[in-house]
Amino acid sequence: MSDTAAGSGLAAGHATDRSAALAAAGRLTDEAFETPTELSTASISDALDSLGLPGSLHGIGALRRGGRIVGPVFTVTYEPVDATGGTVGDFLDDVPVGAVILIDNAGRTDCTVWGGIMSEVAHDRGVAGTVINGTCRDVAVATALGYPIWSVSRFMRTGKDRVRVAAVQTSVTIDQVVVRPGDILVADDDGAVVVPAARWDEIVDIARHIDRVEEAIVETVRSGATLAEARARHGYHALQTRKDPS
Repeated sequence: MSDTAAGSGLAAGHATDRSAALAAAGRLTDEAFETPTELSTASISDALDSLGLPGSLHGIGALRRGGRIVGPVFTVTYEPVDATGGTVGDFLDDVPVGAVILIDNAGRTDCTVWGGIMSEVAHDRGVAGTVINGTCRDVAVATALGYPIWSVSRFMRTGKDRVRVAAVQTSVTIDQVVVRPGDILVADDDGAVVVPAARWDEIVDIARHIDRVEEAIVETVRSGATLAEARARHGYHALQTRKDPS
């Protein structure tokens, strides 16, 4: 195994260039981008729907309630171990402050790809949080730290000698959603959603409009209208109608 592969925890034949990985991860953390704290994943998902864009990561939920993260994605892909070996990886050394780690283990729930050591280190280094298409363990450690994790499930069996890091900072596909390094991931109690980096500002504007309309509907009902009247008045049923063929 080459020095690059060993340092990044990649299996032989799957090594990626370290400097390229760091550059991709940092392209948005090094630039100012708006991170609205008021927008929910529901509003962002609705905004994506209105443009015909996928982004909602089905089956991935919060480890504990009340958390929310937003940040550029740092992707990690796992695969089953074969005769050539490989490790669960030390990619955490390359994750920039404020990034969201997105791990794709193909939805496997029979072995973990995140545990207590990772939570401790990620928390200390200012990583925004971890989202896993797979499972995690050492839940008590993450909870005590307040480190936010979203995953398919929780399970204590180690991934060592079962899975290995196959790639870092490459595109991953989860539930037919293509996620690229640097895309923006938002996660809260309703789950996780990813927005293409190039469309972030547009999606934020649409999501805010949706929120304003829904707030207006509630206020209209409180003022005496029926729900049907309020929804009709504010165009509720067309809010998520696809407006862009992209």
